[in-house]
Amino acid sequence: MRWQERNDNPIDIFMCIVDHYEPQVGRPAREKSRERVEDWLNRYPQIANCHRDAEGMPPKHSFFYPWDEYDSWELDRVAELCRAGFGEIELHLHHQDDTDATLRHKLRDAKTAFQRHGGLTRWPDGKVAWGFIHGNWALDNSRQDSGRNYCGVNNELTVLQEEGCYADFTFPAWKQLAQPRKLNSIYYAIDDPKRPKSYNTGRNACVACTNREGLLMIQGPLVPYVTRRSGKWRVAMDDCDIAFSQRYTPERLDRWVEAGVHIQERPNWVFIKLHCHGAEDRNRNILLGYDLEALFQDIEHRYNDGERYRLHYVTAREVFNLVKAAECGVSDIKQARDWILKPPSYT
Repeated sequence: MRWQERNDNPIDIFMCIVDHYEPQVGRPAREKSRERVEDWLNRYPQIANCHRDAEGMPPKHSFFYPWDEYDSWELDRVAELCRAGFGEIELHLHHQDDTDATLRHKLRDAKTAFQRHGGLTRWPDGKVAWGFIHGNWALDNSRQDSGRNYCGVNNELTVLQEEGCYADFTFPAWKQLAQPRKLNSIYYAIDDPKRPKSYNTGRNACVACTNREGLLMIQGPLVPYVTRRSGKWRVAMDDCDIAFSQRYTPERLDRWVEAGVHIQERPNWVFIKLHCHGAEDRNRNILLGYDLEALFQDIEHRYNDGERYRLHYVTAREVFNLVKAAECGVSDIKQARDWILKPPSYT
């Protein structure tokens, strides 16, 4: 791995799993959606309690809960899991045909509601801060197909920033119109209020670059590989999704590490941002039944020896803090975890 060979220091690997967490997917009866949430509360702690990173921290799940499917009982239960130290709540939103004004109204309502559950953090000035994943792969009005508009707001990046969003965690979005040209990067996107998909390009986050403008984009790995299907060798793409149709394997972990997503001028900090739709039944069963356990066991065994690699389980908020601390030249990971945004209370 060329990016590794340039470094004499251990590679610090930051593992972050962001979940498009939708208990009401498929519009089931209320009892079914609640059963999905309870399953996470019962089984995830059993898995996470058996694992620790180089700092003695358990795996932490970032629950991006959809405001458009808000249920007070559901979010209360997820907050219980977060209060116990197993993750944090962030904002997910499916919306369409919105304007600047209607989108702001939805975001403000969501922030107010999420705070009632103790979720979301705050900027140093007291303003509510939150990470974001756009539903239906349509950030910044980037998807307009099948006669439907899954966003409607060309200046969405600006709206998100002004309403307190600290970073977007939507991508990659392989095979979707929303997928940006820029890959395997941590970068800042400048909004063009007259055009959609302003995040297609941007300036990389960089050590000693503390004045970058725009919305911070945290991408997960998107890695081509060769596989054999139906007796033929084919090129495929690993988009870091863990799902029933994309099971975890050690080969996938190696690809994610080799992608080397990092902050410019600090290649020994490697970020692996995975995503999932963890409430959906088939995905939930493989995640809580085998795949998360296999992932945690494998990454701790092969990428946490303390000499070549050090593993760090992090939330979406902590990824943001690590990026901003690195931009200021900070290399102390314990200090960097809460550099700007402190942990929510979940009271």
